[in-house]
Amino acid sequence: MQLRQQNINRLRATPFDALIVGGGINGAAAAAALSNSGASVGLIDGGDFAAGSSQQSSNLIWGGIKYMETYEFGLVNSLCRSRNELMRVFPSTVKEIRFLTTVPKNFRRRPALMLAGAWIYWLLGRGRTRTPRLLSAAEIKAAEPLINTDEGGGGIEYSDAYLRDNDARFVFNFVRQAMRRGCAAANYVKSMGCVRQGGLWVAAARDETSGESFSIRARVLINAAGAFVDEHNKLCGIDTVHRHVLSKGIHLIVPRLGRERRVLAFFAADGRLFFAIPMASHTCVGTTDTPVTSPTAAVTDEDRAFVLSNINTRLDLEKPLTAADIIAERCGVRPLVLKKGARPSGDFLQLSRRHAIETSIKDKHISIFGGKLTDCLNVGREVCAASARLGVGLKRPSAQWRGEPDETRRTRYFKAAHHIGANRITAADTGEPLSERLWRRYGESAITMLEAIRRDPAMAQTAIEGTGVRRCELDHLADNEMIVKLEDYLRRRSKLELLIGRERLKSRKGLFEVCERLFGARARAEYDEYFNETP
Repeated sequence: MQLRQQNINRLRATPFDALIVGGGINGAAAAAALSNSGASVGLIDGGDFAAGSSQQSSNLIWGGIKYMETYEFGLVNSLCRSRNELMRVFPSTVKEIRFLTTVPKNFRRRPALMLAGAWIYWLLGRGRTRTPRLLSAAEIKAAEPLINTDEGGGGIEYSDAYLRDNDARFVFNFVRQAMRRGCAAANYVKSMGCVRQGGLWVAAARDETSGESFSIRARVLINAAGAFVDEHNKLCGIDTVHRHVLSKGIHLIVPRLGRERRVLAFFAADGRLFFAIPMASHTCVGTTDTPVTSPTAAVTDEDRAFVLSNINTRLDLEKPLTAADIIAERCGVRPLVLKKGARPSGDFLQLSRRHAIETSIKDKHISIFGGKLTDCLNVGREVCAASARLGVGLKRPSAQWRGEPDETRRTRYFKAAHHIGANRITAADTGEPLSERLWRRYGESAITMLEAIRRDPAMAQTAIEGTGVRRCELDHLADNEMIVKLEDYLRRRSKLELLIGRERLKSRKGLFEVCERLFGARARAEYDEYFNETP
């Protein structure tokens, strides 16, 4: 908590070049890009970082093959380039994965035509993944016996990418990069509205943990509030050309489906793509696409029934999945971009997931509409360009603002890990070597954890029963990751809530001891609040 308070003190102390409201993927990427380009940046979020739609994704980093059907080749080209770059700069986190797509008989597109589209998709992706191939129904059944091919007319196999860790962790790594370059970032600091005074934006901010109010001043205001962008613009008196329409998407986490680590893709009853995606030792199934009017939403019985019905129909399960098999749920609201006055034309399900950066020269204001995980590097660069047009003096980036530390640091780390035997210690839940897990999650900071293990081998012991969490991680988590609530750690800095389930976590040995290290005297209160809340 000390780091968070230090950042709050900085937020109130001096004007920034830019204040970013919203700590989801758009705000985090923008903060990292601007900070690395020499701008002084403040970043606030009314909740935890990535606590909105950015923690509710499918964990896919994909070029948007479904947008081929609506001929959005420019968008697909841009997303494929970003996907490739993310795979290159996050080699431990963003991994290639095969998609096995089953096409029903009499579908609107024949498998051969879909294969042609997959080859164009591969070409737009610069051939950076394995090539696609056409499969008969029998070949699909042989590759994955779990798939029901009775009504199948064949299918295709192609490659995209996915996050080895969870999406919220991916977002926080951008926040961490921004802070290393001087960004003053604080979660649970809510913008109550902003006004222009004396050539500056003055944000009325409130610390949600203490109730204290204070002001933050900045030359440029950047609205990265995701599904709440329109609300915050209205609060600040900003009129825009664009607006959002909102769509609710849910996923269910269930026990592992399928024998191979691949994504099983189908077409749901409503015609949209429907996935069964590996998540550690489990499977993430979804999604829905339901028009909503509020930026907040919840999973309904109807949503659960839709997802379970679709997956049970498309897989030959020994026993159909029921609500009792659901370990955890994800529910997010996707902000989709439209021009004001325009209405969705045609099928709502075909609305583009593109983003739009809208800049007001007069107001020194930037609004980020839409966006998704795959697009984050493009958003970061475009926000830098827009900020420069608003008079923010930027220099050529002096160091990498995205991705893992360079190969020299990586080599040094793994040599140290080999020396103390951390590469021979594996996680009970995934079998992954401890050295790889620490590097993927903490980057160069993991060197400190290796040193702790060298001094005291007990630091390599499991901190929470049945998980990969080690005692050597706890000091770093408490001192550097601004964990305010237990949910911040269990749901976002890690994905333990998704893999174990909130209620099952209660019985895990070591959890309360971890809570004591994270929160000190507040441990019991935070523990009780987490388990007494409605999931």
